[in-house]
Amino acid sequence: MFDLTTTIIILAAALAVVAAMVVLDWRKPPPGEVRLFPVIPVMMVAALVVILMLAHLVSLVTGHPFQGRGF
Repeated sequence: MFDLTTTIIILAAALAVVAAMVVLDWRKPPPGEVRLFPVIPVMMVAALVVILMLAHLVSLVTGHPFQGRGF
């Protein structure tokens, strides 16, 4: 699927997005104003990408692809 370099780049980008969303989530909007950017859903999608890239990185480094619970 992806080679090692591409996997690490995608992993780093997703980690940066998660970190940016955490910082944006810590900053609360002033009273009476509504945040117009959906921080939590973006953070959840980026965290999912991080988990998938970590799993792919492990399979690339070990040389054994993940196998599901096949029937």
